[in-house]
Amino acid sequence: MAQKLDIISIRNQFPILHQEVNGKPLIYFDNAATTQKPQSVIDALVKYYSHDNANIHRAAHTLAARSTDMFEDTRKTIQTFINANEAEECIFTKGVTESINLVAQTWGRKFLNAGDEVIITTMEHHSNIVPWQMICEEKGAILKVIPINNAGELLMDEYDKMLSSKTKMVACVWVSNALGTINPVKEIIEKAHAVGAKVLLDGAQACSHLEVDVQDLNCDFLAISSHKLYGPTGVGVLYGKRELLEAMPPYQGGGEMIKEVSFDKTTYNEIPYKFEAGTPNIGDVIAFKYAIDFINEIGKENIAKHENELLKHCIDGLEQINKSPNHQIIQLIGTAKEKVSVQSFIINGMHHFDAGLMLDAKGIAVRTGHHCTQPLMNYLGVDGTIRASFSVYNTLAEVDVFLESVRKLVKR
Repeated sequence: MAQKLDIISIRNQFPILHQEVNGKPLIYFDNAATTQKPQSVIDALVKYYSHDNANIHRAAHTLAARSTDMFEDTRKTIQTFINANEAEECIFTKGVTESINLVAQTWGRKFLNAGDEVIITTMEHHSNIVPWQMICEEKGAILKVIPINNAGELLMDEYDKMLSSKTKMVACVWVSNALGTINPVKEIIEKAHAVGAKVLLDGAQACSHLEVDVQDLNCDFLAISSHKLYGPTGVGVLYGKRELLEAMPPYQGGGEMIKEVSFDKTTYNEIPYKFEAGTPNIGDVIAFKYAIDFINEIGKENIAKHENELLKHCIDGLEQINKSPNHQIIQLIGTAKEKVSVQSFIINGMHHFDAGLMLDAKGIAVRTGHHCTQPLMNYLGVDGTIRASFSVYNTLAEVDVFLESVRKLVKR
């Protein structure tokens, strides 16, 4: 059962929140782009570079051993966090974008053939569109797109019609970064597997809001990002089932991903190291563990309950503005029944970028633009939106300030 959180105590763990922007207290509502970092993560990064800095896996000295142990502790923490069968199924990358590219360029290059089909959705981030376009063009495969309804929900009947023995991969965003929609990924996975296809989930937005159990989902791949989980930038994880990872060729060549190298032949390392060529982002990987610890200490259920309260308060407030004489001046973009704490909207007669600048003048940070989802914006008939996205350290009082600021914009 979800518990009432001490939001003030949580906020006190985030030093960046205690500042003024343009003479106003910072209200940070751009969490879908990146979350802020608790002091424990910052301290872990400073400690690593102050006391433990060494390259990993390659030396016998004490600093290297300490750094290696901490690096691999993060891998084990991630295994538990997503309930992977084994830690070796968790590969460190620099982010979700690289994780998806890794699958497209390795699994795709080996297993896709001319005439095969890859299915994505209308609401994909560019990072789950472009890599599949590239490999489909190279291999002569066909890219298909699941449409959505006006609320921003997938038309599952259309998905059913697309599936066939030609379908080899379904690459789907779990939670839309632009709309907040939670897609029915378990159903998507089951239906894809029924025709022999593999499934990659873009979990960038989902993993900070929803419980993650890759074994229960039975997804073949999951891509997650540290910086959207209160961790450092430049770190991501690709989860993949062992048998798939072992069947895939290496993504890059170099140190760490090899067993033996000669001028005649090179043999490759076991997973996960086969896909981790070169010196990794050691310090940030180590600090990522402390971000996951932060989430676990609060509890996903408690975080979600608080964030959903903020979302409801925001939606109710925006709808209330529309009941004023300025009837329907605000258009909500993304009204799915199942969604996380992300709300996009437009103000009729005002460009989203101008609205973002005026909110910033009040110390309120929101995202404006197409949110790296240009095909989705084109489908919706807009060139961009104002997006407010909430996290565990945000408050109802901040939402009230935001709503009052929007109300003043509408009256301009």
